[in-house]
Amino acid sequence: MTSRLTKTLVLGTAAFALMAGTALAETELRITWYNDGNEGEVMRDLLDRFEEANPDITVVLDTVPYKAILESLPVQLAAGEGTDLARVTDLGGLAQYYLDLTPYISDPDYWETNFGPFLNWKREPGNDSAIAGFMTQLTVTGPYVNKTLFEQAGVEMPGDGATWDDWAAASKQVAEALDIAYPMAWDRSGHRVSGPAISMGAGMFTDEGEPALVDDGLKMMAQKLYDWHQDGTMPKELWGSVSGNQYLGANEEFANAQVVMYMSGSWQIPQFAETIGDAFDWWAVPAPCGPAACTGMPGGAALVALKDTEHPEEVGKLMDYLSSAEALAEFYGRTLFIPGHLGLAEGGIDFATDDPRANHALSTFAAAVPGISPTAFDLQGYVNNRVMFNALISRLGEAIVGELTLDEAYERMEQDVAQQIAEKERDG
Repeated sequence: MTSRLTKTLVLGTAAFALMAGTALAETELRITWYNDGNEGEVMRDLLDRFEEANPDITVVLDTVPYKAILESLPVQLAAGEGTDLARVTDLGGLAQYYLDLTPYISDPDYWETNFGPFLNWKREPGNDSAIAGFMTQLTVTGPYVNKTLFEQAGVEMPGDGATWDDWAAASKQVAEALDIAYPMAWDRSGHRVSGPAISMGAGMFTDEGEPALVDDGLKMMAQKLYDWHQDGTMPKELWGSVSGNQYLGANEEFANAQVVMYMSGSWQIPQFAETIGDAFDWWAVPAPCGPAACTGMPGGAALVALKDTEHPEEVGKLMDYLSSAEALAEFYGRTLFIPGHLGLAEGGIDFATDDPRANHALSTFAAAVPGISPTAFDLQGYVNNRVMFNALISRLGEAIVGELTLDEAYERMEQDVAQQIAEKERDG
């Protein structure tokens, strides 16, 4: 009898332990994520510590190409097949799919204080209170140059106040002197083109706040890009290798010293620090000037909670942890990202690099933030900015490869914006 009782107790204890172990890991959260540099590795370290402190929750980091964030994720969200969280850059365009974290986080006031200016980028029109997530990085668009090539060619780099024409001419002079494949390359992205267009005087909106993509300022910048592709300053084979609104970067070509000047943004810093290192002096320079401004585009990526989650309480707990000053100080410092947390930005970040090129780039892009045009901030916060970016790059791309004239491209841009916004409003 005693033997039977002991056996029953042992079996019961084992079953209870098995059930308890299963219960401890009963909630799995999934994050759709992409990488520019080492941020996935840093995020994984933070998530491992969160899991240690919360053994009932596991977090899977689903890493996908950036192209999938732009093209596949919106389709998944529209079909109700999103993960629990995602790292996104179309902040306002996907806002209808975000979960309002306010009931699930411990201190909404902390979020308003430290993320306030950027929370509105992730809200639907008319909503002034939702908290969807935080910026994994604040970004600023702008150019890099291969300073080593300028020195080897004996060409002086243009200084403060230099225009895009100044830089284009100097880059072409370097390329011709050293037989470099590409004098200048830009990311094939409407977002990248918008800052220079605003510098040329593009207003982007009417006085009533309605989208107005095509005006004299935008035409001025579009004409320059068209001309540079025709005269060899920019290579047709890069932008011409894709169509529609497809994104294409030139980071690999720049890292391989095939490009003299590369128009991209601050998010490239950690990647260049790793892939280029000290192979040559990759040097961030201030945004070239136009008659209206010397501006890039603000932006960035955000980690947002998604309505599709079945575990909002656990998502809130995770976001409380990841958004803390301690966690973000480590994240920004190790990834070399410009902080999207006001308290940390004011106090300064201890960036984990002794690379003078990376430190110079971080300083250059951080210094650019106060000079960003208000129009650029308005455009970044506009819920339909992706419609405008896509119309701009797809139709300009068609003109560059000879499928449309520039005048035809401008007409199509306006038609695309009107049609796609009308469709979005009709579909709700």
